[in-house]
Amino acid sequence: MDWSHALVRSKDLATFSKSSMLIAFVLAMAALYFGRQIFIPLALAVVFSFLLTPFVGLLEKCRFRRVPAVLMVLALSFALAGIVSWAVAGQLVDIMVHVPDYKDNLDTKIESLHAAKGGNLSKATATVQELNRELAGVPGRISPGQSADKEAGTARPVRPIPVQVAAPSSNIVQDLRVLLGPLAGPLETTAIVVIFTVFMLVKREDLRNRAIRLAGRGQLNLMTQALDDAGRRLSRYLLLQFLVNAGYGLLFGVALYFIGVPHALLWGVFAALLRFIPYIGTLIAAALPVALALAVFPGWRQAGITFAAFVVIELTVSNIIEPLLYGAHTGISSLAILVAAVFWATLWGPVGLILSTPLTVCLMVLGRYVPQLNFLEIVLGDEPVLPPEQQFYQRLLAMDPEEARTIAERHLKENPVESLYESIFIPALRLAEQDHQIEGLDDDTRRFLLRSTRELIEDFGDQLAYERPSAGSDDDPPRQGELVESNATIACIPARNGPDELVAIMLAQLLRHAGFPAHELKAGSMEEMLAAVSQHQYNIVCVSSLPPFAIGQTRALCKRLQASTPGVQVIVGLWNLEGGISAAQERLGAGCFNAVTTTLTETLEQVRKITNSRVAAEAFTGDEQIPAPTQI
Repeated sequence: MDWSHALVRSKDLATFSKSSMLIAFVLAMAALYFGRQIFIPLALAVVFSFLLTPFVGLLEKCRFRRVPAVLMVLALSFALAGIVSWAVAGQLVDIMVHVPDYKDNLDTKIESLHAAKGGNLSKATATVQELNRELAGVPGRISPGQSADKEAGTARPVRPIPVQVAAPSSNIVQDLRVLLGPLAGPLETTAIVVIFTVFMLVKREDLRNRAIRLAGRGQLNLMTQALDDAGRRLSRYLLLQFLVNAGYGLLFGVALYFIGVPHALLWGVFAALLRFIPYIGTLIAAALPVALALAVFPGWRQAGITFAAFVVIELTVSNIIEPLLYGAHTGISSLAILVAAVFWATLWGPVGLILSTPLTVCLMVLGRYVPQLNFLEIVLGDEPVLPPEQQFYQRLLAMDPEEARTIAERHLKENPVESLYESIFIPALRLAEQDHQIEGLDDDTRRFLLRSTRELIEDFGDQLAYERPSAGSDDDPPRQGELVESNATIACIPARNGPDELVAIMLAQLLRHAGFPAHELKAGSMEEMLAAVSQHQYNIVCVSSLPPFAIGQTRALCKRLQASTPGVQVIVGLWNLEGGISAAQERLGAGCFNAVTTTLTETLEQVRKITNSRVAAEAFTGDEQIPAPTQI
C-alpha cells in the first residue's frame, strides 16, 4: 500500500512539474514574440558566430591576433556577399527590363491552356457568369450610382465628379526618406547583427565561461558537455550546410546555363539561399527559373528540362549527400524540422524560417543535458522515444499481440532468448504490476497481458528446445541434451501467481536448455508448493519474485522451505531489483537463502556453482546417482 501511495505522489509531482513547464513555455513564447526586435539580431549573430568561428580559429593558428582575425574574416565575408549581391541585383534588373518582351509568349501559352470554345467547361463558366449578373442586377431597386427621374419614371446613372489631390512639392531630404524608408529596418538589423557577431567572436571564451557560471552552479561537467556538444553540432552543421547549399546552387546554375535559361547565376544564388529555408525554399527556387523558361522559350521543352534538372539535383543532394555529410549529426526528426519551421516563421517571420533548424538543434541539446527540459529531446530528437520493453508493454495494453510478437522477434534477430526474457519480458511484467498496484490496469487487461506473454514464452521455449547445441570445449557449460552428471534436481517456484509464475517458466526453460533437470511448479498456496518440493525431493529450489510487491511473501516462503526441507539449496531471484545483489540481500535478510540473484544469467551461474560442488562431493564420496523425478 505504501508503494501505491508513493507512486501516486510521484505522479502528482510529475503533473505539477509539467504544469510549471507549460507556464514557463507560454511566458517564453510571449517574450520571444514581443522582444523579437532584440532576439532576432541576437539569434542571427549566434548563428554567424558559430559559422565563422572555424575560419577565425584557422587565422589564429596562422599567428594572427584575435581582433585582426575577426575583422579580416568579416571583411572577406562582406566582400563576398557584396560581389554576389551586385551581380544578382544586375541580373534581376535586367529581367525586370525584359519582362514586356515575354508578354506575347506568355499570352500564347495561357491561350493554349484555355478550354476549347463550346466545351463543357466553357458552358459551365458562362452559366455561372450569367447567374452572377442576374443576382447583381436585382429588379425593383435603384443602385447608389443612379437617381430617379420623376418625369420619365426611369433611373438615370449619375456620373461622379472627379477629384484630384495634388501633393506638395518635395525636397531632397524627403525623397531620401521615401527611398531609404523601406531599407531602414533591414539596415538597422544588419548593423546590430554585425556588432553582436564581432563581440561574440572576440569574446567567445568569456561568454562560454559566463554561460557555465550562470547555468552550471555545481554542474560544471554537465554544462561543459552541453556547450561542447552544442558548439560542435552547430558549427559542423552550419558549415556543412553552407557548403552543401553553395554546391547545390552551383550545380543548379550550371545546369540552367547549359539548358539556356537566362541569368543562370541569379537562379543558382537564389537556389543556394532559399535552400536554407526548410522544404518550401527549394520549391520556390525551382519555380522561378521554370516560370522564366516558360516565358522565354516558345515551347514547353526547356521548362520541362529545367524542372527535371531540379528534381535530379534535389533528390541526389537530399537522399545521398546530406545523409552522408550531416544527416546523423543534427539528430532532429523530419517532423520536428517541419514544425519548427512553422513555429519560428510564426514568431519571427522569414528570418525565423532560416533560423529554425539551428535554433531547434540548440533546444534539443538543452533537452539532452538539462533534466527539466528533457521533453525537448523527446519531442524534437530522432532517437526512439520508447525503449523496446515499453513498446512491448504498450502494444499489449493496446490489445495488439501481433505487433508485440514482432518487437520480440526483432530483438531475437540479434540477441539470444535469455536477453529477450531479461531485457523485454521481465521489465514489461514489472511495469504491468506497478500499474496494477495503483489501479491503473484493470483485471481484464492484466489477464490478457499475462496470457499473451505466456503464449509467447511457450512459443519461444519450443524454439529453444529444438535448437541444436553448438560444439564446444570440455570447459564449456552444459547445453541442451547434455545433462549435468549430478543427482541435483531443480524446482522453479513462484512467490505469487501471475508475473512470478511466468518468470519461473522462463527460468526453467533456460535451465533445461543449459542441461539441468529443471521443472516449473504451478502457483498455489504455500503449503501446496512446499508439499510438492518435499514429495519430489528437489535439491535446488529457485524462488521467482518480481519486486517490490512480493518481498514479504518471498521471505516467508524461503523460511518455510528451509524449515520443511532441510538440506535444500534455495536460490532467490528478485528480478531487476535496483541496487543489485547487495540490495536484494538487505531486503530479504539473512538465514533464509543460499544465494540471491537479480537476473536469469546470475541464477544460471549460481545453479552451475551448486551442481559443480555437488558433483565434486559425489565423486569424492562415491555416491550413486539418483534418477531425476518426472516432470510435473
